[in-house]
Formats: sequence, C-alpha cells, structure tokens
Amino acid sequence: MLHITLGDRRPVDPVEDELGRNHVGFAADMSQADLYAVNRGCWVLGERADTERYALFSYKGIVRMALAIDAIEPTSSNRRALVGRILQPGDRVHDVYVGGPAPIVGARNPITYVPDPRFDLRVCSCGCGEPIPRGDWVPGHDQKALHKRIAQIGTVKQFIEWFDANAPQAARAGH
Repeated sequence: MLHITLGDRRPVDPVEDELGRNHVGFAADMSQADLYAVNRGCWVLGERADTERYALFSYKGIVRMALAIDAIEPTSSNRRALVGRILQPGDRVHDVYVGGPAPIVGARNPITYVPDPRFDLRVCSCGCGEPIPRGDWVPGHDQKALHKRIAQIGTVKQFIEWFDANAPQAARAGH
C-alpha cells in the first residue's frame, strides 16, 4: 500500500505546476475531492508503485483519505500522478485506515510503502487461484499461461502465424 504524507496547504503557481494546481497539501476545510485533486501528483514514484492497489494520504499522523489506484500517469517531468477512486465509508480500506493513525510517521520521504496482508494479496493472473503479494503472477505462472494458450492453437510456429494473421496491426508492430 502506498502511503503519502502531506504537509500544510500552500499555494503553487498553476502556470508552473504540471497539473495546473493552485495549491497542494492539506487543510481541514478541504473536501475529499479537493484533497484528491491537489495531492494525487506530482510524486517521484518508482516501479514499485505500479503494483500497489491502494494509497493512503495522511497529515499530522492521521490518515485523511484512502484511494483505490486505477492507474499512475506520467507528468511532464519524471514525476507521476495517481488516478483512482476516493474510497468511502463502507470500503474496507477506508474503514480500517481513514481517521486513524498513519501507518508510518516521521519518515524523511513523503512516499512510503506499507505492507498490509489484508489488502496487498491478490490472485495469480493465470487462474490458479494462488494468492500473491505483488505483481500479476506466481513465479513461472506467466509462462504456463502463455504456453497453455499457444497449445490451444498448436505449435509455437502455428501460434505466431495465427497471431500475425489475426492480431490488430498495432499489436504486430512490436515484433
């Protein structure tokens, strides 16, 4: 789970800001929508962030918002911005964290990662049902899934011929 520690609300120049914001940070009078809009980016997020499903935003040691991450989009610099759905009461991550203590306090970096097995586990994409903490596959299962699909067509050669004949042009452009 991604955890972002916010500072006090402060003005920024919308002309210079990559997302056109006029302020960032937290203030008690901000709505959840405003909190999301002004704090979803621009963050230095490495590859690890791409496997996270949720983000928590905290201020002064209290979690103020939880977000289900749908995507992470690039900004005009090497920073990135979160795209997602603000979790509401009744969403399990919201109910566990929002209004409670931040899972990490006092870190030097505003971006931290919080392991939480209640929410981090997902199921392998091959369909085996095995739970995994990160990524899409149990190690090696991506190859099993790929070869299972190749076998439905025939040999590897037959699969490539079938793919080349049936895949959209954009998909074939990379081979």
